[in-house]
Amino acid sequence: MKTIFLRNRKKFTFIFGLLFILSLFLLSSNSTPAVKNIIILIPDGFSVSNNTFVRLYLNGQNLSWDEYICGLVKTYSADAPIADSAPAGTAYATGFKSTTGYISVLPDVANMPGETPIKDNEKKAPIATILEAAKIIGKSTGLVATSNIQHATPAVFAAHYPDRGKYEILGEQMLYNNVDVMLGGGYKYFINRKDKENLIEEAFKLGYKIVKTKNELLNAKENKILGLFADDALAYDFDRNAEVEPSLAEMTKKAIEILSKNKNGFFLMVEGSKIDWANHANDPIGVISDVLAFNEAVKVAIEYAKKNKDTVVIVVSDHSTGGFSIGNKDTSGNYDKKTVEDFLNIIKNAKLTGEGLEKILNADMTEQQIREIIANNYGIKDLTQSEIETIIKYLKDKKEDPKKGGRFNYIIGPMISNRAFIGWTTNGHVGEDVFLAIYHPTNIRLTGVVQNKDIGNYMAKIFNVNLVNLTIEHFQDAEKVFTENKLNYSVDKTDSENPVAIVSDGKNTLKIPANKNYAIFNDKVITVKLINVWNSEKFYISKDLIRLFIKNYK
Repeated sequence: MKTIFLRNRKKFTFIFGLLFILSLFLLSSNSTPAVKNIIILIPDGFSVSNNTFVRLYLNGQNLSWDEYICGLVKTYSADAPIADSAPAGTAYATGFKSTTGYISVLPDVANMPGETPIKDNEKKAPIATILEAAKIIGKSTGLVATSNIQHATPAVFAAHYPDRGKYEILGEQMLYNNVDVMLGGGYKYFINRKDKENLIEEAFKLGYKIVKTKNELLNAKENKILGLFADDALAYDFDRNAEVEPSLAEMTKKAIEILSKNKNGFFLMVEGSKIDWANHANDPIGVISDVLAFNEAVKVAIEYAKKNKDTVVIVVSDHSTGGFSIGNKDTSGNYDKKTVEDFLNIIKNAKLTGEGLEKILNADMTEQQIREIIANNYGIKDLTQSEIETIIKYLKDKKEDPKKGGRFNYIIGPMISNRAFIGWTTNGHVGEDVFLAIYHPTNIRLTGVVQNKDIGNYMAKIFNVNLVNLTIEHFQDAEKVFTENKLNYSVDKTDSENPVAIVSDGKNTLKIPANKNYAIFNDKVITVKLINVWNSEKFYISKDLIRLFIKNYK
């Protein structure tokens, strides 16, 4: 593993090194406190075109990050021009690109321009994250999202696994990595699990205060909070019950309030998760809803940073989704004749997203009732017969099989888009660059066109940490080390959901449970700083555990 890390380290440019030295000089001046906090806010799936459209919606008003935009970010992954959130987020969290679906582990294949090929023994190996580094140097850490908290973007900062869909494993790793504040959805992935563990009970044992409503969150005084406000994802902001579910800005403000108690500083990641989901559905109302909510969260972060002058705020999307455009095929010959009103009249009439509207509609309604509800909530009074039949069919299919529900924004989104002359190219991701915005108290920023992995390295420089060395210290290939040193090593998979690595020298036995922050040496519980990672094939463990058998292990 050292080989690829050392090769990648040589790619830092001389200019970037000079800039960092300059930043240290400036930050050491008496006039400005040293930077000790990082807040990175990620509007998932957000594009430059989305940004332009929301600005139009706000009558030309700048969004809270506009004045800090300083560059563009190349979003491609290690092996593909179009990135998934898992490798895109991994690049931000670790400084390394990865493969689709992989959460903060090295890729299987690295064949995109500039990427170093992966050796067989390095594939799927965990890489230390900036959150883990912050924790190691004594800072508080936090994750906030509007998706389930185990979703790809929050997970990449505190978990390691080559499958973003394994929410139960990711959530367990995040919990045992002792992130101080985790706020979002995903309650159901902590209970009724395949491994028979109740992670809510484990969270209590680990010292977390569990909160499930907005008031419980706002009134919480503890320094370690697990906020789970929905079984799965939270509602779009337009659909949110403001009495029960906190806004993204409220979660951000509370997270900063808690984390900033630590005099050593903090790291916080905030994700506007469902901007991406709305773009997937080609639903412009969902985009507007959650970009506006994200905008308020960024305001909270920047206001804090400006007041305290010791915080860097980074705003950057992980990739673009949907291929959104202001203008479509219907404007090919008259694009310059269209007014702002032509694009926004339908949009500004919207009161709910498609997800919120779905909760009102049902298959027993008449065609006229459905038309009236659509007209009242979107101002659309000219549904075609084909469109109304599509809606009715969806509702009937959902009644027969509820699992087919939850996708009404895919139905109504395109209907709204067509009337607002909004174009889309896909229901998937696209490979364009995304914008980068940075607030730094002394304006030491990345500029120009940069790689997504440069964001991770930039944050590591701010905290003066080496993620390569941290990886080597905490994620050793257990089988390789112990067998090379003639120790008995095996993995007990009797309980397939809870594999345990077992090491013995004939006198002493070490049992290392997967995804936990402890091991059992004979009868003694040994706590480690980061988690034991089982990547479905190998265990990766801290050198502290290795030294129980090999005293001088380097």
